[in-house]
Amino acid sequence: MTPQDITKLIVRTSMKDRAAFDLLYRQTSSKLFGVCLRVLNDRADAEEALQEVFVKIWTKADRFAVSDLSPISWLVAIARNHAIDRIRARRQAPLSIDEALEVADPGPGPEAAAVAGGEAERIHGCLEELEKDKAAAVRGAYLKGESYNELADRHGVPLNTMRTWLRRSLLKLRECLER
Repeated sequence: MTPQDITKLIVRTSMKDRAAFDLLYRQTSSKLFGVCLRVLNDRADAEEALQEVFVKIWTKADRFAVSDLSPISWLVAIARNHAIDRIRARRQAPLSIDEALEVADPGPGPEAAAVAGGEAERIHGCLEELEKDKAAAVRGAYLKGESYNELADRHGVPLNTMRTWLRRSLLKLRECLER
């Protein structure tokens, strides 16, 4: 189909000629769908956008200015602009600065971070006072999240012995931290 044929179909569509609109759809829908799909990157969204594009073409065909320019350029511009409008509509409006002030920082404040840093040093110092295998078991259970069974297997002791080690080690850590 030549550009002149497409121009004639658009002009006839502006006069609400359904047969011309049907033929225009059949001749240009695949190209316009490609434009929508390229912009939107979603097949379902592109199909919906294409329907809306042809509704726009039906209602705005009388705005088409016949010229030496390609009529498909006019159709592609409608499709592209509509697809871009759909992307813009998806985006949430930015928060105002007043709403941003309400967002709390989930991290600890400077004072809490300083206290936590000091506590961490004290805990590591107390862990150094424990026997090496028992300190490793405490680190494994409470810092790495290892199970009592895993620790018992790794250290080659029965499960109840591992529980006793951990319980006694925690008591020693508490005593150390209370000093």
